[in-house]
Amino acid sequence: MRTISLASELPTRNLASGVSFKKSELEPTQSVSHGVGMFDPVEKLKEFIRHPSISADPTYKEGMRGAREFVAGLLTSIGFAVEVVPTALHPIIVAKRGDNPAWPHVIIYGHYDVQPADPLNLWQTPPFDPQIREGRIFGRGAADNKGPLMTHITAVGNLLSKEPNFPLRITFMIEGEEEIGSPSFPLFLEQHHSRLKADFVYLSDTGIPRPDQVVITCGLRGLVLFDVVATSAKSDVHSGMHGGVFKNPIQAIAELCATFHTADGRVNVPGFYDDVLEVEPWEREELAKMGQSEEQYKRFLGVPAFYVPKGYSPFEAIRFLPTLEFNGIGGGYQGEGTKTVIPSKAFVKISCRLVPNQTPEKIRKLLYQTVRDRMAKDVELEIVDQHEGTPYVVVPPDRSNTPKDQSPILARAFRAADAAIADVFGKPPLYLREGGSVPIIADIKRVLGLDSVLFGLFLPEDNLHAPNESFNLEVMEKGIRASEKILRSIAAT
Repeated sequence: MRTISLASELPTRNLASGVSFKKSELEPTQSVSHGVGMFDPVEKLKEFIRHPSISADPTYKEGMRGAREFVAGLLTSIGFAVEVVPTALHPIIVAKRGDNPAWPHVIIYGHYDVQPADPLNLWQTPPFDPQIREGRIFGRGAADNKGPLMTHITAVGNLLSKEPNFPLRITFMIEGEEEIGSPSFPLFLEQHHSRLKADFVYLSDTGIPRPDQVVITCGLRGLVLFDVVATSAKSDVHSGMHGGVFKNPIQAIAELCATFHTADGRVNVPGFYDDVLEVEPWEREELAKMGQSEEQYKRFLGVPAFYVPKGYSPFEAIRFLPTLEFNGIGGGYQGEGTKTVIPSKAFVKISCRLVPNQTPEKIRKLLYQTVRDRMAKDVELEIVDQHEGTPYVVVPPDRSNTPKDQSPILARAFRAADAAIADVFGKPPLYLREGGSVPIIADIKRVLGLDSVLFGLFLPEDNLHAPNESFNLEVMEKGIRASEKILRSIAAT
């Protein structure tokens, strides 16, 4: 048994301007065995969760630092050269191993930040005191993203403990701002793209429907968000003394909102669907394999009926179609009882989900022009920009629309995932688009030119972003074995 101790004073390689650590500066002495079981991933995950790494709240600065140093130390312990790259907010961890240019190169993405834990009174146990109950580990960040990230770190550690010269270049790229929209990430990619040249990106930050059915996400919707504010009088006024003589801004906002959809649920904005591509038959067939029930989905949502465009099931609509939704609306008195007032201002918060081939820039222009054309002319209009994200799609190999120039290593990665997941989980994965958005995936494609293999690991019952978040430990154990097989197959020549 070969043992590597973090007590050694060998410094990590300094990749560029940033922070490099000696191994002894990162974590107490840790033995790594040359064989399976070099560390207990569940115990390591507990340690990771104990760091309250809430990126949105500056009072959790020490929690962010602790989580960052924990990850840096763990990666150092399994043989990676680690750098912590400063950003305007929270640093990004870059850890590398393997320098043979003939080996394939995979970048493994993850994030060490978590959502705020509020409301604390709804947690059964403290959010940063991880507990195991009924095969699950409970704690903030258990499923998003500390558990899935630990899954891949463990898989890599297992491979390297058995084969230190494993023929695969691996870079971990772990950020600390995902839960606040990754504001520093695009600039980081642009500044460091020359040393992030790789064959593809590999990550687990998406979901699966059941413990025995893995989904590899091959499409993510984009985003355009904005606010519309209507103002009339210079201040709130008495509705008896001044009502009926000028446009109520709540009415102006309501009239505008009422124009944005047709009776069958389509978005009523000129040009909105011009760039939407037809869905490939294989995508509908793959989705049908999920075996989902519309009645069960209706009961889950608690809605009396679905409201989807003709020709699409609700499961297709949330994956294949763009949307326009009202996320918040307000104006005037909101308290108990009544108050006879006409508000000075009213607002609506709008978000659009975009599908591949649509661009945020074009859709934003169409939306803003529509708002200007339709808003009542007797109120003052303000449009407030919010953030956006580009949609993303990657097509697996051997499909009707697979790009002819698809990277052979990316194709190998998809085929490896297919075989490994079928072997470990008992069923092959499904290749599905997802209704949500992960803007950094499109940023990676835009700046680095790399596609991503998104291996889903969290479940609906894991309560992401909510009280009592948890991660299924059986899924974690299977994920470790599958990830190890996937990486081994990619390295094969």
